[in-house]
Amino acid sequence: MENTPTQTVSAGSRHKKNLLIVLCLSGTYLIAEVIGGIVTNSLALLADAAHMLTDVVGLLLAFIAIKIGERKADPSRTYGYYRTEILAAVINAVVLLAISVYVLFEAYQRFQNPPEVQSKSMLIVAGIGLIVNVVGMMILRKDSEGSLNMKGAYFEVLSDMLTSVGVMIAGVIMLTTGWYYADPLISAAIGLLIFPRTWRLLKEAINVLLEGTPKDVDIHALRQSLEKTPGVKDVHDLHVWSLTSSVNAMSAHVVKEAGYSQNQLLTTLTNTTITDFKISHTTFQIEEEGYEENEVHL
Repeated sequence: MENTPTQTVSAGSRHKKNLLIVLCLSGTYLIAEVIGGIVTNSLALLADAAHMLTDVVGLLLAFIAIKIGERKADPSRTYGYYRTEILAAVINAVVLLAISVYVLFEAYQRFQNPPEVQSKSMLIVAGIGLIVNVVGMMILRKDSEGSLNMKGAYFEVLSDMLTSVGVMIAGVIMLTTGWYYADPLISAAIGLLIFPRTWRLLKEAINVLLEGTPKDVDIHALRQSLEKTPGVKDVHDLHVWSLTSSVNAMSAHVVKEAGYSQNQLLTTLTNTTITDFKISHTTFQIEEEGYEENEVHL
């Protein structure tokens, strides 16, 4: 028997307004930064612009994914469209990794022959970018805790904030010392800094796509809780997975003891699972003792 909520709202859907605000801020600054990077001939600034471009595209993708994910389930998508948010997180992570590799390659090229950079103008543009990114981070930080899609958007903005800081550091060094190697050196450092967080995001998103156990669900504790429920003789074929961030599902076969009401047992199991283990969609197959011997997958 199965318990299905009417339409569980994803964590990303609850915060889409904040995402739209950050998208508008980032899009406006992107135009100014591209112009600034070309005028000042700064790789660090152009690297920041490249990350800002991925921000805008990534934020837009995240917003579109949330809107698609809000569509109700239908006969062809019985679980709805929640997974579009996870796909957006994967795309964001892959793009960020690709941009980081490109920045590292360009930094290597400029180490061979570092060009002169207009440091003063570069500092002004980077300073504006830093303000925009800090505001964006403040808006998205709390939202990113419960959604991989929002976390991907947050990492986009975080990476740009780090890039803006790096650009400003490079600008100060070049302005005061004339040492133009600072531009590719800082760019390379930024590329390396982005890798670890982005890689973790990609792993988490892929785990959802592979229907791995959600990190916020202790499956061993869940099994023990179900087995300790009065009237339960055994639990097998237990599966837990995520439809999207904060929307977890599970299924299990439960062997009941004789003398217990199936409906009462089902109610107890469902309430325990939803209340204690952050699972919003539960499916229990209640069996009599001996039935499991006929099953293929235990």
